[in-house]
Amino acid sequence: MNNDSINIAIDIGNSSIKVGLFQNNLLSEDWTFQSLSEVTDLVKKKQPNHIMACSVAGNEQILAKALPTYKIFILHASTPIPFENHYKTKNTLGVDRIAALAGAECINKGKNNLVIDIGSCITYDFLDDKSLYHGGSISPGIDLRFKSMNDYTKKLPLISKYDSVDLIGRTTEEAMISGVLNGITAEMDGIISRYQSKWPDLEVIMCGRAANSFESKLKATIFASPKLVLIGLNRILEYNEKS
Repeated sequence: MNNDSINIAIDIGNSSIKVGLFQNNLLSEDWTFQSLSEVTDLVKKKQPNHIMACSVAGNEQILAKALPTYKIFILHASTPIPFENHYKTKNTLGVDRIAALAGAECINKGKNNLVIDIGSCITYDFLDDKSLYHGGSISPGIDLRFKSMNDYTKKLPLISKYDSVDLIGRTTEEAMISGVLNGITAEMDGIISRYQSKWPDLEVIMCGRAANSFESKLKATIFASPKLVLIGLNRILEYNEKS
C-alpha cells in the first residue's frame, strides 16, 4: 500500500468517533471508536500522508497534540470548501454540516441535493445544481426528543431502547416511541415534499447513525449514505491539496 495515496478522515461526534481510510480518494476501510486514543493508535498503524478532522465538540486539537509528527488539517468555518456558501452566519455553521455538504458535492455534483443528517439534531441542508449552498433547517434528534419528554414531565420515562413500532402505541412507552419515530418520519416527508415542489428533480441524501432506519419509511426515494461526512472530509482535503 502506497502511503502517498492514503488519507484518513476523522469525524469526532457527540457519542462516537468515525474514521475513514481513503486510498486514491476511495473509501477502503472505516471504523467507529469511542475514544481518541483508539484513533491515534490507528493513525500510527496506518501512517497516512494526510489527515482531515472535524469535531462538533471542539476537541480536535487534542488529537493534533497526540499526533505531533502528522500534519492534521482541522475543518473550520474559514477552510476553503468545494462549494459556494450562502449561509448568512458562516461562523455558526456546524463543521459536520459542512462536511456532509461536501460529500453531497462529491457524489452528486451538478444536481439539486437535500442532505438530511440524523444525529443529536436532525439537519436539512440544500445544495443546488450549481454547487451553491442556500441553508436549511434544524430540529431535535431522536434521543433529544425522548430526553425532553422525560425532562419536562413528571411521569414520562426516559426511553433509551427503541425499535420500529405501530402507529398506535398500546403502552406509554410504545406511545412515546410511536410519537417520536412516526413524528420524525412525517416531518421528513413534509419537508422533502416542500423542497420537491420547488425542485422536482431533487436528490435526497440521508446520513447519520439512524439513516438506514428511516430510508424505507419515507415516501420519497432516498439515498442513504452513512459515510457521507467522511467522504466530505476527504473531498475537502483533496480540494485544498489542489488549491
